[in-house]
Amino acid sequence: MNKDIKAYNNLQSTADKEICNVLAQEISRGLPEAENKIWHAHPVWFLEGNPIVGYSKLKDCIRLLFWSGQSFDEKALQKEGSFKAAEMRYTSAEQINKKDLTRWLKKSKEIQWDYKNIVKRKGKLERLK
Repeated sequence: MNKDIKAYNNLQSTADKEICNVLAQEISRGLPEAENKIWHAHPVWFLEGNPIVGYSKLKDCIRLLFWSGQSFDEKALQKEGSFKAAEMRYTSAEQINKKDLTRWLKKSKEIQWDYKNIVKRKGKLERLK
């Protein structure tokens, strides 16, 4: 695990740290080719410079975010923001369905919107895959 992501996880409460560690392990397993780092203060995985998935601490949960998740056609993922992102929120590691997470990670490689160039395109998203 990236040392900065490990440090981020270690800053969390015991329950949240467990969630973060499971997510980091499963994401790294599902996206072994992805670069991962702390980006905008949260752990994020990138494919070819494009943000794919990450997680962050919210007031009462850990939010798992897929940047292109609204295009995955997955009812469990909730719409987040005004672009194509979708999220899942966890309050315990037991809530993480690894089968679902593995499927979402596979879709995250197959379905991508170009967030890397969103500023250059003045807020317009284009589909990459």
